[in-house]
Amino acid sequence: MVKTMLERRIPDYTLEQPFYNNPELFRIDMEEIFGKEWIFAGMTCELPKKGSFFTLEIGNNPILIVRDNKNEISAFHNVCRHRGSKICLASKGKSPKLVCPYHQWAYDLDGSLVYASDMGDDFDRTQFNLHPVQCKSAGGYIFVCLSDNPPPIQEFLDDLNHYLEPFDMDNTKIAVQSEIIEKANWKLVVENNRECYHCEGSHPELLASLLEWDDNNDPRSTPEFKALVAEKQALWDGIDIPYLFTGTYNNRSRIVRTPLKAGTHSMTLDGQVASKKLLGRVPIPDLGALRILHLPNSWNHGMSDNLIAFQIIPVSPQETRVVTRWLVHKDAVEGVDYDPENLSAVWTATNAQDRSLAENNQRGVNSVAYRPGPYSKTFEFGVINFVNWYCERLKENLG
Repeated sequence: MVKTMLERRIPDYTLEQPFYNNPELFRIDMEEIFGKEWIFAGMTCELPKKGSFFTLEIGNNPILIVRDNKNEISAFHNVCRHRGSKICLASKGKSPKLVCPYHQWAYDLDGSLVYASDMGDDFDRTQFNLHPVQCKSAGGYIFVCLSDNPPPIQEFLDDLNHYLEPFDMDNTKIAVQSEIIEKANWKLVVENNRECYHCEGSHPELLASLLEWDDNNDPRSTPEFKALVAEKQALWDGIDIPYLFTGTYNNRSRIVRTPLKAGTHSMTLDGQVASKKLLGRVPIPDLGALRILHLPNSWNHGMSDNLIAFQIIPVSPQETRVVTRWLVHKDAVEGVDYDPENLSAVWTATNAQDRSLAENNQRGVNSVAYRPGPYSKTFEFGVINFVNWYCERLKENLG
């Protein structure tokens, strides 16, 4: 059924209804997309010390990400090799050992089994280490892949390191974190993010600082925008801030530095910086925004003073968890350098607005009247790119 729908889909149109609400197709998405692609898991600053860990669930797969005694970040299936219980039950923490709460089997931070009582003299602990998960870090970001044969990602990671070097993301902290459940299929959540066709009628707070486009080749870009880009690029050159886009990553990922609206420095209600202490080696408040996309589950905005990292995790055919992290310099002091409410106000409002849009979209898609409709090639090319990427990866991963 899936292959047939992929073969007959109309280019530049929305997908057929089952892609957005069918339980079997959701299972396939979790196995063939979230089970085989690189997934944004979290930030390196969430693991500040040896023994620090956090957990994540990708479908039915509980994952554990930990900083080990060699100061390296690794990931494991959060499943005890004894009888399969989850080991780390907390969302995050710090521990010298990973101890299963069921029968107290204990694992070192490298995943090796170091203690299992009363298993007999012939028991070989080395055969029961935690199952590893592919894990890579770059630019302060952590990615995991459940497949033993993950797709290439190194070019994107190299560019992440390059673009994010001025921010020194390893030395940031999460100042605010929010989590909401959108009652919509994960693809509808991503589609909504990949266009600003809806922004003027839905996001007044966001448009106080955000320019709807970020590319001189965008057919909507104006002479004023192109002049602003030239002005900011000259400024960035003068302070050694990278901005030249060099990679395409086959529609999966995108990195671009773009100006914010003239006179604004950050995504706040008044457009001014939310944190007085700027990130890393950033010398001025006016860096515009570094936009980072990584499919299937993350988009990001990095300013001089803070970086906002968005993460989606599918929950069910019509539910998606959206996690938003606002990161500031690790030495920024709450109440002195930044106010959490001011820092998060714009995107708290925008997330609520997007949730309403996605949920209304889902309700309409569920109707017997729904049929695939055309995307605007002018305003929704980002959605077209996403849907093309999704269909190509699904077809290839299904074999």
